[in-house]
Amino acid sequence: MRIFVTGATGFIGSRVVSALLTRGYQVTGLVRSEEAARQLADKGATAQRGTLEDPQAWLPGIDNCDAVIHTAFDHDFSRFVENCEKDRRVIRAMGSVLQGSQRPLLITSGTGMGDNGDGQPALEQHFNPAHPNPRVASELEGNQLLDSGIDVRVVRLPQVHNTERQGLISYYISLARDKGVAAYIGEGENAWCAAHVDDVADLYVKVLAHGERGKRYHAVAEESIASKLIAQTVAEGLNIPAISLSQEQAADHFGWFAAFATIDLRASGEWTRQQLGWQPEGQGLIEDLSRMDYTARS
Repeated sequence: MRIFVTGATGFIGSRVVSALLTRGYQVTGLVRSEEAARQLADKGATAQRGTLEDPQAWLPGIDNCDAVIHTAFDHDFSRFVENCEKDRRVIRAMGSVLQGSQRPLLITSGTGMGDNGDGQPALEQHFNPAHPNPRVASELEGNQLLDSGIDVRVVRLPQVHNTERQGLISYYISLARDKGVAAYIGEGENAWCAAHVDDVADLYVKVLAHGERGKRYHAVAEESIASKLIAQTVAEGLNIPAISLSQEQAADHFGWFAAFATIDLRASGEWTRQQLGWQPEGQGLIEDLSRMDYTARS
């Protein structure tokens, strides 16, 4: 089988490509640059040049592929709403090519989409179409494609990490470095879920091979890591204090990141493990944060 992967040299997509190649799949990967194309060629994959801003230019690359895994996303979170809408347009464009076929389309979302507001961890079975998180746009478009007969499967991501990057926490680290403090809100009891990037890549391949049309899967290895513990670990790494802020102080201190710093992002991946036999084996978030090089700016 030949699989088309967007974001093929990105943090997650590059691991997905490697996992696919290791399992004997052929891969065509969407890349922006000639250097990225060379990276894919060195792995044994085929490059398709293109950008998310102009999907019509690279959609023909999907024609000879048996499935699509969409990992690309513009991670400029200062323009989060705009970038979520861009993702919706890309998903719609890919769906137009897959219309009338049985070829799966794996799209990416966030575990927060499974939060039903009851204070419990987010679940795979839940989706609130009126969710205030702009990333809801990706799943809303996925539902539209499902209704039109396309085999859409959703992989929802937590904070995906290794010792170099940790999802949104990478932005938090940069902010803490600039501010000179690692801050958390109140008692720091709001918590985030996480998974090692290699385990996440493995899950994409399992969803491709054994996932079901219309199902949502949570790439969650750790369900609940308190924000205070994250702040204390970052503070130790940067040799700065960890401090508590009030809700009222959050906006001024965190800026655009306040929307993430003040919420609870716990999620369960138990159903996903049961359905797919997914067994995360990578290091935990705190271990990776403890072992990273804080002198290197990302």
